[in-house]
Amino acid sequence: MKARLILIGALLLAGCATSASGPGKVVAQDRFEQLVVPGRTTKAELLDAFGETKAIVFDSGYEAWLYESAAGAPDAGGGRHAELVLLLGPDGIVRKMRRRPPYPTDPQR
Repeated sequence: MKARLILIGALLLAGCATSASGPGKVVAQDRFEQLVVPGRTTKAELLDAFGETKAIVFDSGYEAWLYESAAGAPDAGGGRHAELVLLLGPDGIVRKMRRRPPYPTDPQR
């Protein structure tokens, strides 16, 4: 009986485990670079232009948002995506922006 309860508990915990979260929302990189200006672009403007995406909210009020863009020609990454990472301040304004090109080991989508 005790072993059965332990097994049920383990199965319930396994059901709570999640796989790695999916990628951020894919956006056109040229539009992203035209509209996003650190120190000026607001959270509301991002939501209006690109919609919601993956976000991490820190206790300090800062947020990190992840968007992705197609890497371009097949020789520049094929079906892989570049990461576009934004740091938003507690005031909702973009503080920093980084682009990470796709690595050869990134999975194709």
